[in-house]
Amino acid sequence: MSDRPGPRQPCIAVCGPGDPTPEERNAAEAVGRLVAERGAALICGGLGGAMAAACEGAKRAGGTTIGVIPGLDRGAANAWVDHVICTGLGQARNAVIIASAQAVIAIGGGWGTLSEIALALRTGRPTILLGGWAVPLADPLMRDTVADLARLGGRPVVADTPEDSVSRAFALIATT
Repeated sequence: MSDRPGPRQPCIAVCGPGDPTPEERNAAEAVGRLVAERGAALICGGLGGAMAAACEGAKRAGGTTIGVIPGLDRGAANAWVDHVICTGLGQARNAVIIASAQAVIAIGGGWGTLSEIALALRTGRPTILLGGWAVPLADPLMRDTVADLARLGGRPVVADTPEDSVSRAFALIATT
């Protein structure tokens, strides 16, 4: 018998708006549930909106959630976060989230979500887009910008459903 621990649990970042549409909230909750059902930990910004929905979905499925919050008050994290990481970094905490994940699923989006997508692509993390930024980043007018991102680290993958996004994330993790 070995004293070495077994393989680490995969960790998937779920990014999305703090003020999601009902569709984005439902998608985030489904993604969180599916991530947990596949045995991965979920890491996110730890606050409300899509982040809370993803954590709720993961917790209801028996998963582990990690919230990397921008401030220093642990109480700011949503009720579904198991492990709160206080950074005091503001939006720069997005770099911590992305660096800690093996894959990133971006749902919907605002500017914070776009920054997480850019960081994920820049660092070569498999990046799956579900709604939101998937449309403009897939636009032929953005081809040169996306090609530049691909040279720096990766190319985003567009998913159609929460199930598709999680399946693609796990498939991409397996190949990296």
